[in-house]
Amino acid sequence: MSNEQFIAVQGGNLRVRVDGPHDAPALVFSNSLGTTLEMWDAQAAKFSRDFRVVRYDTRGHGGSVVSPGAYSFDLLGSDVVAILDALDIARAHFCGISMGGFTGLWLGLNAASRMHSIAVCNSAAKIGTAEGWNTRSAMVREKGVAAMKELADSSPSRWFTEAFIAAQPQVVARAQSWIAGVDPQGYAGCCDALAGADVRDRIAGMAVRTLIVAGSADPVTTVADGRFMQEHIPGATLAEVPASHLSNLEAPQAFDDALGRFLRA
Repeated sequence: MSNEQFIAVQGGNLRVRVDGPHDAPALVFSNSLGTTLEMWDAQAAKFSRDFRVVRYDTRGHGGSVVSPGAYSFDLLGSDVVAILDALDIARAHFCGISMGGFTGLWLGLNAASRMHSIAVCNSAAKIGTAEGWNTRSAMVREKGVAAMKELADSSPSRWFTEAFIAAQPQVVARAQSWIAGVDPQGYAGCCDALAGADVRDRIAGMAVRTLIVAGSADPVTTVADGRFMQEHIPGATLAEVPASHLSNLEAPQAFDDALGRFLRA
């Protein structure tokens, strides 16, 4: 059973899709910057056999609210808690990629009682630099839709390996369409959140079972970033998959195997 709904959060509604048995354990998937919940189509189809799979468009993306101004991970993380509350889910497994992975870290630090486990994929305890994110958010606010087209044109080299780009042009084009369609104000708001996001000195205090997934060819959030989290989060495990930044799209079998083993353990 699959259904799409809109759940009220601060400032508006989030677009949410739920698949799988209502009484199964909940598994929440969180998208990366510039994508939508459709990035998880393959995972939803697979994991909804055994889980109540919940996907959502992060604030500022897809069909979710585009609230004005800068966002923060206090806001983005609280959105996930609001989804759990609205769906009457006491505790959930959580899997996020890139920006969604950092949302997972926020949940592990601030809402641990609501988490069975978290999978932090192609992410880092600090992603990029504040200067870089601030420059990008200012550019997007200034140039609007034209900036999103530029980001869509340049995204394949950040998201996928050259070999995958050549072999799977339809997957790449679909991913480009997601970022091209994101509201510039929503994208910029999330860039602002990433500019201020740094939990390197806090993750040693996490007490939630954690999987780190790193792409062996990821130039954005590197294997070294993954190792740092694994070494500092108590009991965390690290899985390296043969992919660049959007590893669930480039190496779905390896990604699903790593996540599946973790969830079953």
